[in-house]
Amino acid sequence: MQHAVGSPLPPPHQPGHGPAAGWTPAAHHPGHPGPHQGPTPVPPPPPGSVPPSHQGSAPVPPPPPAPGFPGAPAAPPQPAPHHAPPPPAPDTTGHVPLPPGAPVPMPSAPPTTAAPDLAATTLAVLLIGPAGAGKTSVAKYWADHRRVPTAHISLDDVREWVRSGFADPQSGWNDHSEAQYRLARRTCGFAARNFLANGISCILDDAVFPDRPVVGLGGWKRHVGPGLLPVVLLPGLEIVLERNAQRAGNRRLTDEEVARIHGRMAGWYGSGLPIIDNSQLDVPQTARVLDDVLARSIASPPSW
Repeated sequence: MQHAVGSPLPPPHQPGHGPAAGWTPAAHHPGHPGPHQGPTPVPPPPPGSVPPSHQGSAPVPPPPPAPGFPGAPAAPPQPAPHHAPPPPAPDTTGHVPLPPGAPVPMPSAPPTTAAPDLAATTLAVLLIGPAGAGKTSVAKYWADHRRVPTAHISLDDVREWVRSGFADPQSGWNDHSEAQYRLARRTCGFAARNFLANGISCILDDAVFPDRPVVGLGGWKRHVGPGLLPVVLLPGLEIVLERNAQRAGNRRLTDEEVARIHGRMAGWYGSGLPIIDNSQLDVPQTARVLDDVLARSIASPPSW
């Protein structure tokens, strides 16, 4: 016989003893007649007869089972207790602390006379040159082929973040265009410092004029730090004109403007900054020469 879960069970029956004291079938079966010593025996009806209670009446369905007995509807499932998620394993990513970017110091020269391994050194490089000198192509290639993470930060790309109210210096140099150039340089400088503070080298490119030191080279030194290594990329005028003709959009200048900028860039000769004439060099060759120039700059930093 099955009993409801949680209902008191009768003690084991012992021969010669009646029901246990304190427990009756009425307590076990709700709605059952009062306590008694046992069911009154009822003689079975004669074969073929119908019980009087069923004569002339419709069959009566059996009463529903008592709660907890077989056939009773099951109780709704209880939701599982909520537990806090386990802490992440030590090898999973979480909150990565990022140190703030401080001014970049001058890289220290190696203790020996051997040339430093530039491919494994964290550096901040400023590639200077006129439009069409190949600054962007060389900077991207140089950053792509280093063994340490290196970011390429283009001033023109950052300057063109300004969409409405964009000040194009080709239409005239004024306070708006100068302010946007200064904002772009400062933004690039902040980005470079943050990258370098987290172990990522940077190469920036800009058409810095030697006759505007406060706006150009001096501004980069203030925004990035004294450890910035400037290198001038200055091919011949014919090469610059040919490369500029292959450009499109507002990156393409008139021949007169290219010649004027190239003439101003010639002022870097005699400035003490290293200059690379890449007129006869392709991009990979120029990147290798850039590595040699940077190695010499670390061993003997230029004064600027």
